[in-house]
Amino acid sequence: HRLRLSFWKTKPLMTEFSVKSTIISRYAFTTVACRLLNRASEDQEVEFQMQIPAAAFITNFTMLIGDEVYRGEITEREKKDGDRVKEKRNKTAEDNGEKGTEVFRASLVIPSKDKAAFFLSYEELLQRRLGKYEHVVSVRPQQLAGRLSVEVNILEQSGIASLQVLPLQNSRQKGSGRGEDDSGPPPSTVINQNETFAKIVFKPSVVQQAKIAQNGILGDFIIRYDVNREQSIGDIQVLNGYFVHYFAPKDLPPLPKNVVFVLDSSASMVGTKLRQTKDALFTILHDLRPQDRFSIIGFSNRIKVWKDHLIAVTPDHVRDGKVYIHHMSPTGGTDINGALQRAIALLNNYMAQDDIEDRSVSLIIFLTDGKPTVGETHTLTILNNTREAARGRICIFTIGIGNDVDFRLLERLSLENCGLTRRVHEEEDAGSQLIGFYDEIRTPLLSDIRVDYPASAVEHATKTLFPNYFNGSEIIVAGKLVDRQLDQLHVEVTASNSKKFVILKTDVPVGPQKVGGDLPGSPGPRGDSEEDPNPLERLWSYLTVKELLSSWLQSNDGQEKERLRQRAQALAVSRRFLTPFTAMRLKKPGPPSGSLEEAHGLSAAVGPEPVLQSLRGAGTLPGPALEKPYEPRIKISKTSVDGDPHFVVDFPASRLTVCFNIDGQPGDILRLVSDHVDSGVTVNGELIGAPAPPNGHKKQRTYFGTITILVNKPERSYLEITPNRVILDGGDRLVLPCNRSVVVGSRGLEVSVSANANVTVTIQGSIAFVILIHLYRKPAPFQRNHLGFYISSSNGLSGGCHGLLGQFLHQEAELTEEPGGLSRNLTHPPSSQAPEPSEAVLKVKGRRVPVVWKQRKIYNGEEQVDCWFARNSAATLIDGEYRDYLASHPFDTEMTLGLGIPEGR
Repeated sequence: HRLRLSFWKTKPLMTEFSVKSTIISRYAFTTVACRLLNRASEDQEVEFQMQIPAAAFITNFTMLIGDEVYRGEITEREKKDGDRVKEKRNKTAEDNGEKGTEVFRASLVIPSKDKAAFFLSYEELLQRRLGKYEHVVSVRPQQLAGRLSVEVNILEQSGIASLQVLPLQNSRQKGSGRGEDDSGPPPSTVINQNETFAKIVFKPSVVQQAKIAQNGILGDFIIRYDVNREQSIGDIQVLNGYFVHYFAPKDLPPLPKNVVFVLDSSASMVGTKLRQTKDALFTILHDLRPQDRFSIIGFSNRIKVWKDHLIAVTPDHVRDGKVYIHHMSPTGGTDINGALQRAIALLNNYMAQDDIEDRSVSLIIFLTDGKPTVGETHTLTILNNTREAARGRICIFTIGIGNDVDFRLLERLSLENCGLTRRVHEEEDAGSQLIGFYDEIRTPLLSDIRVDYPASAVEHATKTLFPNYFNGSEIIVAGKLVDRQLDQLHVEVTASNSKKFVILKTDVPVGPQKVGGDLPGSPGPRGDSEEDPNPLERLWSYLTVKELLSSWLQSNDGQEKERLRQRAQALAVSRRFLTPFTAMRLKKPGPPSGSLEEAHGLSAAVGPEPVLQSLRGAGTLPGPALEKPYEPRIKISKTSVDGDPHFVVDFPASRLTVCFNIDGQPGDILRLVSDHVDSGVTVNGELIGAPAPPNGHKKQRTYFGTITILVNKPERSYLEITPNRVILDGGDRLVLPCNRSVVVGSRGLEVSVSANANVTVTIQGSIAFVILIHLYRKPAPFQRNHLGFYISSSNGLSGGCHGLLGQFLHQEAELTEEPGGLSRNLTHPPSSQAPEPSEAVLKVKGRRVPVVWKQRKIYNGEEQVDCWFARNSAATLIDGEYRDYLASHPFDTEMTLGLGIPEGR
């Protein structure tokens, strides 16, 4: 998968390669932009390659060819592909990526004398290792770039304690982590820093690039930093209903370690691998503390145990251990199961002794370069045997060397037994990697850590139980606050250290904070249709998806595995994460269709598995289907929100219609109908953005790109509607394309799709919503495919219904005359010949709302309504204010407004 270009041709010129990362509270948003120009007289293919961290999730990919834009859309991956895809992604990452990276590839053909561009966004949570966070940006444009820049912005509320920019690193080996490289940052690097903010810019000229690498493979740009820590219970940060808790205590006495080193001495370890591993173990044995206990096992087709019990760390024992390791010789096969069972038995026998005074941590450090070939060779049996023997009391840390290792087995061994795993490539120094890995776990400070929050205050928290805490690492918990107005959060941390059981309790202030408020520039990857994301919400989503994937990998129960897959997939799709359960499809802006028009052979992949559909083949939708924007039968009620977004509320008994606008931000999720407690129905709408039309007064336009409906009675069903498809999840999951007419129904819920026109949702026969689908054949820059939401029947909604539309369904309104002599017939707006807008005052819910007469088009512009318009985003018309109607996620049912709010407020 190298550049597939002939060398005698003039290959496309890279005019720009730029990377911008924004790190807020350890969560990194990164966007890569690469622009190319084809100067040749014929079309040319070019491939874009970008190494991204293996832990990162791709969130967006866009390609430009000339003036045509192709956007990536994260969709569900077919269930049958799930296992196969993950294996292929792992394999590719291992074979072709740098250590801990995966390679994203995309190729296209640039027409003669034309230009092209790639934009890739990804996100990751930085992990603390050896007391530092490390952010790595791959700078490998494959040629000298006209403009090359890397900009990294870091915002840490608790303060930046240390920051270092390393020299560019181009080998697979990133070092053991011992010592600091003091040769300084790359040339042209500029660092600006204050207490909580740092901006690092690397902007080498073409000459400076050439001095580093003529071929454009400059290497990894690496930033290491750490933050200040004051509270013993950790640092808790809150933003818009989400929180993150960082716990990294220090200055604690180390826990004693009971450690068994299990070393593969099969024939395949012959030569450099075994020599480097032995040298590393010599170093590690010298590092053991006097209170530690240890033993050594070598294994091939035979299991060779140095001592049949754990022994104390003394100079003599360390010397004898080194001699034993030195005399190991490579021979025979690989009995992984037998070696693990013997190591676990050594530790279990030691822990069964009654005279152990101090609490301790039991570890196995297991190193191999192969697959099980002797004894038990079935992966699931090895995993079951290990889990049953270790019983959660022994943590297994695995290291796989080379390309022949069964890395998935090692990964699961560590996942299921509270450990970590590392991969060492064939040409890497296995010894330094082993030492670096050991350094991360050499100092356990706490064991059996449990983090507790009041159940009434916190929901959907990520993992709160941790077997061990090692010095230099960090425990992270994220979750949602039940009450966004909470002043303080009660936190309890219980754990064991070497002498006693530790309980930390405190009330942490969580008043309004702006985690990203002072950061200049964009805090995240942002397209035309996105606003700055909430970094703590993204962090929570990231951690939750990671934990679901981990649980899925460990589960052997078919039903549980499927539930985990569905939960991970649903969250990944809604948060736009590319995972083993999601795929990315390239879409050209325009009507949804089965295949898109030919676009110069466009395709892309993460590894060998195509995650973006090829844009070959024709077949756009036939014209007549798009010329049917609505059906007359849906004209049942004017109460609606449509367009940019324009709200219309009909008061039929008062013969009044009121309208207002809400100028939200792209990405905002608005509560439209909130009746979860009574009828069990909730409707939320998520905004997308577009540039404003030229010469307009607005800075941007917003539309509803997604409408979500949660029906909680008689049984729970979820509906997610976009211009392209309807997802109905009510036990069985259905995905209905919007370009085909279909009717489905179950459990009191009916969904009717009229192809490329509308979706009608009927609930219990007494509630009906109509969602209009607005599609553009050739959209202007300020147009986006979007949705309109109409309440056609509200009989089944309760009097306590709320939301931007729902709060008016069971209300009446009347107009009062303003001084200045208006028309006496105030129920009917004045004629359109009025020279200036006529003003009046509306009485609704006991409040007096100034309004002005206006005309507004609804039903896709087919009908014009006369209405009284409330200015200033309906500030005095609606209960509360705009931010009170922001939902934290598409199916959020919480609604604090409408309960006990005094009238005339």
